[in-house]
Amino acid sequence: MDKNTDIKTIAKNKKASHDYFVIESYEAGIELFGTEVKSIRQGKLNFKDSWCSVVNGEMFVNNMHISPYEHGNIFNREPLRVKRLLMHKKETAKLYGLTKQQGYAIIPLSAYFKKGKVKLEIGLCKGKKLYDKREAAAQKAATRDIERSFKG
Repeated sequence: MDKNTDIKTIAKNKKASHDYFVIESYEAGIELFGTEVKSIRQGKLNFKDSWCSVVNGEMFVNNMHISPYEHGNIFNREPLRVKRLLMHKKETAKLYGLTKQQGYAIIPLSAYFKKGKVKLEIGLCKGKKLYDKREAAAQKAATRDIERSFKG
């Protein structure tokens, strides 16, 4: 495989699959500064409680924590600053309409490098109820038990 085309995962939002049903997923570029990219290369990215919003036809990711770069000085940015996502206008308009009408949320699912660029996988999600979470946990435990019985 060509070195420039492979995808290297940086971080995944494990809480998203626990708290939400992912209806659709989209790929978005993210507008970052140099020291932020260097910090991401070191794996210092956290999705805890992050979400996306649409303001004036542009999509932004909120509450995504990128730790300050250790060797950066005046060029370091605020760790929780709002970062702009780069998407097509039609996709942004579609997601905005769904979130306003049908009660969906836009949640970042994972971050990865693709051809040297940082990309964000965002998902159109619907919240899970408590009984849905219990059902998913029981199903996961059942598949784990089946795997153990085949191995043993």
